[in-house]
Amino acid sequence: MKAIDEFRAGDGFKLRDKDAQARGEPDKERLDQLLDEISDLQEMLYAERQRKVLIVLQGMDTSGKDGTLRSLFSKINPMGLRATAFKAPTEIEAGHDFLWRVHREVPKAGEIGVFNRSHYEDVLITRVLGQVTPAECKRRYAQIRDFERMLAESGTTIVKLFLHISKDEQRERLQARADNPKKHWKFDPSDMKQREHWGAYQKAYADAIAATDAAHAPWYVVPADSKPYRNEVVARLVLETLRGMKLDWPPPDKRLLKLKVR
Repeated sequence: MKAIDEFRAGDGFKLRDKDAQARGEPDKERLDQLLDEISDLQEMLYAERQRKVLIVLQGMDTSGKDGTLRSLFSKINPMGLRATAFKAPTEIEAGHDFLWRVHREVPKAGEIGVFNRSHYEDVLITRVLGQVTPAECKRRYAQIRDFERMLAESGTTIVKLFLHISKDEQRERLQARADNPKKHWKFDPSDMKQREHWGAYQKAYADAIAATDAAHAPWYVVPADSKPYRNEVVARLVLETLRGMKLDWPPPDKRLLKLKVR
């Protein structure tokens, strides 16, 4: 079974049916091979300058979005990578529709774009904190579906990854941040407050994934309690996505066929 199928949210998705635990032993050598092939295909995408790839990374605090990015793109040409981290909206951003600031950051032709958090925050934290009504949340699901369909029809291949960790694993990672002076900069006291809403966030994620999973913008649920296993699964998913694009080198300029460098 391909990772593209094994971890797909799909029809009848229920987050409670998905396990955060690793399903096998990670293999460092295999991961290196996956990353090498991702690097080769990313260079083809960059050379082609026709299509784009958008990777959406979502997950609870400490699920490993930053670590996943460091691992996944450790071997690629940074010229073809566009990474964006979405924080709380600024006053100017909040004065526009919720997708305004997101649309500005989508990848251009030849790029792999990564959203570390994304437009989905506007149907997650806003819902949990009661900043949007249930009716508005449903409208936003529909607007997200339309937005992602427009991107797909304009040449963007979309892959959405939910890094799924357990509540116990989050507790251990938060404690590790509190105990290690080198990780204090990562610790945000508000994370403890958000942890109190664990159940509400799980429900918000489950509903958002189920409402916006589509063939042109699929969701994958990645077991993330094990960091090495998480990194390998994400690499497999991204590689299979790139392979599915049937990338190739652009045809050479005919003038090069007769060129003799002196």
